[in-house]
Amino acid sequence: MNGGAWRYGGADGKPQDVAEREKGKDMNKAMGRFLAGCAAVGAALWLAGCAVTDVGRAPKLASGDTVAVLPIVNYTETPQAGLRAESIAESLLKTGGIANLKRYPANLNPETLFEPAEREAVGKALEWARGEKVRYALTGSVQEWRYKVGVDGEPAVGISLQLIDVQSGNVVWSATGSDSGWSRASLSGTAQKLLRRLLAPLMQG
Repeated sequence: MNGGAWRYGGADGKPQDVAEREKGKDMNKAMGRFLAGCAAVGAALWLAGCAVTDVGRAPKLASGDTVAVLPIVNYTETPQAGLRAESIAESLLKTGGIANLKRYPANLNPETLFEPAEREAVGKALEWARGEKVRYALTGSVQEWRYKVGVDGEPAVGISLQLIDVQSGNVVWSATGSDSGWSRASLSGTAQKLLRRLLAPLMQG
C-alpha cells in the first residue's frame, strides 16, 4: 500500500497526482490564451502603425447633389497611378451611396503610361464640371503608389483628396493618408482600404 497508494490532498477528493496534472493543464491553457491575445494585440498595433490618416470634417451632401470625379494628379513614378486612384474612388463613392456621380471626359486628362497628368488638367475638368452644373468635385493627388524595395516588397500608398465647391472654387473638405500592407497584399487592395477610410465622411450608404 505504501509504494502504490495514491495521495489524496485535493479539496475535491481527487488523488493529489491527478489534481496536480489537471492544474498544470489549466495553467498551460491559460498561458496559451494569454499568448494568443498578445499576438492579436501586437498584430493590430502593427497594422495601426502602418496607416496614417488626417481626415477633415465634410459638408453634409444633399440627396440631389451631383459629385464629379476630377483628375487625381500623379506625383509618383508609377504610370497611371492617378487614373487607378480615380477609378477606385469612383467605385467607392457609388457603393457608398452617392447616386448622382459623374466622371470627367477622358480627353481632359493627358495622363498616359509615360506622361503623368498635370495640375492644369484639374482646372480644365473643373470648368467642365461648372458647365455640367455639378455641385461638388473630388480631386487630389497620389504621392506614393509602389511596392517597397526589399525582400518583402510591401505595397505602399499615399493619397491626398479635396472636395471642391464647383461654383465658388473653394475647397470645402480635404483628407490625406498613407498606408502599407503585408508582403503578400496587393497594391490595389491597399489603395482601396486607404481610400475607403479617407472617403468615409462623404459616404451616405
